[in-house]
Parts: sequence; structure tokens; C-alpha cells
Amino acid sequence: MYHKSSRMSTGQRLMYPILGIASCIAFIYVSFSDLSFGDYHAEQKMDFVRRNGTHLVVDDGKMFYVNGWNSYWLMDQAVDEYSRPRVRAMFQTGSKMGMTVCRAWAFNDGDYNALQISPGRFDERVFRALDYVIAEARRHEIRLLFSLVNNLEAYGGKTQYVKWAWEEGIGLSSSNDSFFYDPSIRQYFKDYVKVILTRKNTITGVEYRNDPTIFGWELINEPRCMTDNSGDTLQDWIVEMSAYVKSIDKNHLLTVGLEGFYGPNSPKKPTVNPGEYFSLLGSDFIRNSEIPNIDFASAHIYPDHWFKNQDFEEELKYVALWTRSHIDDGDRILRKPIMFTEFGYSTLNKDFDPSKRDRFFKTIYDVIYKSAKKQGAGAGSFVWQFWVGGMEKYNDDFGIVPWERPETYKLITQHSCRMARIRGSAELKGNLKELCSQ
Repeated sequence: MYHKSSRMSTGQRLMYPILGIASCIAFIYVSFSDLSFGDYHAEQKMDFVRRNGTHLVVDDGKMFYVNGWNSYWLMDQAVDEYSRPRVRAMFQTGSKMGMTVCRAWAFNDGDYNALQISPGRFDERVFRALDYVIAEARRHEIRLLFSLVNNLEAYGGKTQYVKWAWEEGIGLSSSNDSFFYDPSIRQYFKDYVKVILTRKNTITGVEYRNDPTIFGWELINEPRCMTDNSGDTLQDWIVEMSAYVKSIDKNHLLTVGLEGFYGPNSPKKPTVNPGEYFSLLGSDFIRNSEIPNIDFASAHIYPDHWFKNQDFEEELKYVALWTRSHIDDGDRILRKPIMFTEFGYSTLNKDFDPSKRDRFFKTIYDVIYKSAKKQGAGAGSFVWQFWVGGMEKYNDDFGIVPWERPETYKLITQHSCRMARIRGSAELKGNLKELCSQ
């Protein structure tokens, strides 16, 4: 998406400047009001989330639903001591809102605060920051969906891998898409994946592949292979990499990281895709998600970027159609859970109003809830994106400081409660019990 094609601009600002002071006060409160946690090893037992047909379950067999959010910046903010309280504040807020999973980057390739400095070379200081993110998430009983590389250039992405191979004189092509077919680059990525999955957390002492705090892995954020519209190149890459991940880590869920567009041979291409262009990106929601090692399918929802000057009411109708279509695919074709791992409503809309964003969110939430209530494939969603005060350069036109707007906060927490209630009133424990009794 455009909002992630480069590092966030420092010129971006909060939508409501007058709320900046209030946001900072709230950040300070949530950051430092709960510093007296016990030891990292003293938390309650957390189970791995697994797939059972079209459902996600925890080890006791109970359904698991996701009301989640994106904070891609967690590792980057955990590197320095002065910014680490933002990580804690984010998890503490998510927990208080009854949310269950946070999606974030487990990569930063050759960029500022790079985790992978060059192929196979890692910055231990940054790796310890990722250790901290996982430990803090567990402390607040939040799980993590980690993406392993970016299709876009932000934080290195496949562009950086291609550049490395080119600089070493072994690259087959300077095309970014050679990331998917160049044997040397494929090996670079495999080497990276192995180091991540087998990393032993310096705080908890648990290898990542054995840590149930991690909800699952995402192979790549928003993959596209524009040089092969047939989709064969990307399909081969997913088959190989999904098998490789599972050969090392059989505990965790795995997804591709798709935007959800239907390929050129899909019967849904003309009726659900936003336009003809979107069938020519080298990806296909059904074909890519059918691969056996892929546990759940993902889709993103950004009508503001897909359409120009569309009426808001028509946009909502389309969003409902898009969401229902993918859940229906999970029920009837894929027989796998469906997750909407990014969705957002842009503040750059000429007629933007926060109440419209709330309606946009509610449209998605209602379709997912309806599916979950009848035990369908709709397994959850992740807002793009949450951040805290003082992080304006990480914001884009979709960012939300969760506590700034009470109506939005209430909408999201109410969705947490109704998704939790599907599992039964006995599942309303801890923060959820207090939140959902209000």
C-alpha cells in the first residue's frame, strides 16, 4: 500500500493538534502506572493457537477469535531505553481493550536500527529489542503475528535482498522480483528465517519457535510479483518457503501475508476485485492460500487506495462484499480460517470524519462477528494502525491513538467483548471480565 511504501514522513501530524497534550498525558499514565510487574517467568500459562478446519483453537479445544491491531514499529521502538515505554504502553492499552493479537514487523533489513545488517549478519542490540517485545507481549497476555519480510521498500524489504545479491556479484537480475526466483536470494531469506525461528530469547530463555506468545508467522507483507502475471513465480516461492518454515517450526500458525486480490483465472476477478489491474499483480488469494502449509488466509481492506472519488455509502457496500466474499472462500473452498490482517480508513479523504471511520470499522466487525457466531471461517481482524503520542513520524493517514476518541475506543472494545462471548461467559476473565461487565 502507498502508506507503507517508504519511511513515514516527519511532516505528518496528528489530526487533532489540540489533543496532542492530552495524548502525551495519557501515554505517560499508561506507560508508568503499571511498572511493578512480576518476573517475566511468572505469567499465566499461554497455549499455542492452532487450526482445526476453518477455526482457530487453543490447546483445550476452545475457539480462539482475534480482535487485533497493527503496531509495526514495536521492535524499532524497543531498541532505545527512552522509547521502550511506548511498547509497554501499547501492549497495556491493547490488553485493557480486550484485544488478543498484535501484528508487527520481525524484520529490518539494512536500514536504520537494522536487525539484519547484511545477509546472515545481525545486530544483537536490535535482536534484544525483539526479545523485549515478545517478553512484554506475554506479560500483558497479548500474542504476536510477526511478518518476516516486506514486499515494499520500507525497512529494507525484498529490494534490500536484491541489492545485497547484486553488490556481491551473484544476483541474476536487478529486478525486485528476483527476490522470488533467484536461488541465492532465496537462500538469503531461508538463512534469515532459520535464525529468527531458532533465536533463544535473552529475557525469557525460550526459543521463538517454542514460544506460544507468538501467534504465528507471515511470510511476506503484501507480496506482489508484477513481472509474472500468471502467478507461478510467487506460487513456487510460497510453496518452498512455507515448507521450509514448517520444517523448523511446527508449533506456530503460518500465513502468506496477502492483500486478498483474485488472480486472472478466478471467477471472482470481475465481481469482487476493485478493478482489472488488481488481477495482474502476480498473486491470487485462492491459489496462494490453498497451499497445505498455509494455515490461514489473509486479506487487507483499503478502499481509499483502491478507488478514487467513490461515494462513502457505496464504499461501505463494497467493503461488506469484499469481507463476505473472502469469508465465503474460507468456508466453501479453502476450508481454512480467514483473517483481515490490515484495514484502515484514510484521514486524507476530503470529507473525512471520525464517525465515518467508525462506521467503516463497524461494517467489517459486523461481517466477521456474524460469521464467527455461526462458527464460520471469519476468525478475526487487525486495525491498521495503533500508535502512541510522540511518534508522529511513524504515523500515516490511517493511524489511531486508541484513547484519543472515546467513540472509537468503545466500538473496538465492544467488538472484543462480543467476540469473546461467542466462546461463553466463562471465558470472560481478567481485563475482559471487567471490560465486558460495564
